[in-house]
Amino acid sequence: MAGYSAAFGGGEMKRPKGRGAPLLYLDFDGVLTHENVLWHPRRGAYLQAPERYRLFQHAPLLDAMLQPYPNIKVVLSTSWVHQYGCTGAAKRLPPGLRVRVIGATFHSRMPLQGFALLPRGEQVTEDVLRRRPGAWLALDDDPLGWPTWAQPHFLQTDPYEGISPPHLQDELRERLALLADLKPPSVFPTHPPFQEE
Repeated sequence: MAGYSAAFGGGEMKRPKGRGAPLLYLDFDGVLTHENVLWHPRRGAYLQAPERYRLFQHAPLLDAMLQPYPNIKVVLSTSWVHQYGCTGAAKRLPPGLRVRVIGATFHSRMPLQGFALLPRGEQVTEDVLRRRPGAWLALDDDPLGWPTWAQPHFLQTDPYEGISPPHLQDELRERLALLADLKPPSVFPTHPPFQEE
């Protein structure tokens, strides 16, 4: 898998935050909210879904699940970053989640068009290879592009109900406990072997 500088034609980048830490890669749509979020130039982000759904309705649930684990940091892996930037996207989260955000899989030195063409799994795993976390978990409703080595670190959420179904809540609680202790989710390695710098 090519690194960011090769894939996007960029030069040297400074080392990103999160090396050696437990990281949660967080999508918004289909995780914290119904997946059908639309953007309008004047209205901004809005949800086109049945009335019982609202934007970020499951964010307080994730915030509560993470409270026992202050060492887990968050990397945003959501298209909201393309619209609002990392800081602007993070401002949509409750304070407890917002303070955990250390960055995003997309940043301003990347060409958006090329990045947006990558499946979500590739976007996240490129960032994992760049950040080199001690352990990581990705929450996303998009199953595309996750290489075999990364699949144990991916928890697929419900595109409409996000993390709220009871069976997903149970699995997420177990995964967060492992993540906080820097334990891999299975017999698979935490990440592929990294080349020493």
